[in-house]
Amino acid sequence: MDFVSIRIITSDVARLVDFYERATGAVADRVTEDFAELRTTSATLAIAGTRTVPLFAPGAARPAENHSVVIEFLVDDVDRVHRKLSGSVEEFVQVPTTMPWGNRSLLLRDPDGNLVNFFTPVTPAAVAKFAR
Repeated sequence: MDFVSIRIITSDVARLVDFYERATGAVADRVTEDFAELRTTSATLAIAGTRTVPLFAPGAARPAENHSVVIEFLVDDVDRVHRKLSGSVEEFVQVPTTMPWGNRSLLLRDPDGNLVNFFTPVTPAAVAKFAR
């Protein structure tokens, strides 16, 4: 089994896609006005509008109500990402901080309030774990 993607349901697809394109540098494949995908080398972030929910199960997902999932991106330089996003992110939950497990992490909220962690391995063990 392979983990392929995570999908965020939002009431404003364009706004969220614009944010993730700016934050990641990836260009989204905007399939319809209600669905887009940002592909990385290891997974895909799908962004879908509320009109797509009834296609699966009406009421099964609601936008901007996530309080348990952190979306994480491995980046080359988390401090550079912080500088790039300063001024355009409404809430930085934590500025770049080196965590006990060896990653330097930046935690913020996207426009829908989802937690997003950009991190760079900085200790030898963390670097080895994420070696590409």
